[in-house]
Amino acid sequence: MKKRRNKTSRRTAATTSLNPQPSTLNPKKSFSQNFLINESIIDEIIAHIQPTKKDLIVEIGPGLGALTTTLLSKAQKIIAIELDRALIPSLKKTCEPFGELELYCEDAVKFDFSTLSANHQKIRLVGNLPYHISTPLIFHLLQFRTHIQDMHFMLQEEVVDRMTAAPHSKTYGRLSVMTQYYCRAEKLFTVPPDAFYPKPTVYSAMIRLTPYAKLPYPAVDFKCFETVVMHAFSQRRKTLRNALKKWVPETVFRSLHIDPQQRPENVDVPSFVAIANKVWEVTA
Repeated sequence: MKKRRNKTSRRTAATTSLNPQPSTLNPKKSFSQNFLINESIIDEIIAHIQPTKKDLIVEIGPGLGALTTTLLSKAQKIIAIELDRALIPSLKKTCEPFGELELYCEDAVKFDFSTLSANHQKIRLVGNLPYHISTPLIFHLLQFRTHIQDMHFMLQEEVVDRMTAAPHSKTYGRLSVMTQYYCRAEKLFTVPPDAFYPKPTVYSAMIRLTPYAKLPYPAVDFKCFETVVMHAFSQRRKTLRNALKKWVPETVFRSLHIDPQQRPENVDVPSFVAIANKVWEVTA
């Protein structure tokens, strides 16, 4: 393979693929690494993020730095969290000409993101997330939503479709409800397997998550809401009445004028919140 072009030449070249040295391409299955190598996709990501020098940008899983260098060229300084220690030396060297990179070699699923929000400035999160940690990581990040301005993530397309799904669809489920309770979720574009090395077996997609400054449908008790949603979708083929019979009295459905014979996939976020709030009211 040819050596990776420098900043100037790779922006003017006819090819749309980055070509790192073979020695740098050592993806580890244990980390589910699929390195983004397509320039056009990187440009499209940047166009959606529109990073500036005023932003506090945090990249999760920078890998070989393909997206990192472009982020740095726009923002001048970013924070990156990379679990693979073997990538750190080459990542530092690659990014050095583009700006200031503050690196944390830690597991993002365990990282305290509130520590990065200095002077009350909100974080803009970016990342090409490993498929096997995407869902637990999203749930982890939602704990820090008050510190986050927005999130732009590359995920498995199936996961993005579940996160952005509307009621009355087969993809609508617990992940849809919990994500949309906290955030406005937008699917931005789809990415083919050949945009990565090695090629994944599935398509990916870019998603934008924007946490609500004020929850539109706040739950009185979040744990109660979480329990109701979890049990509602534990067996999708069951009706609301059967799925929640141990948790929700029949009177709750009647008082809210919600049909207990419908399946959970047909119940929107406000209705799930209303059910949980009523349960809390009658059982507290």
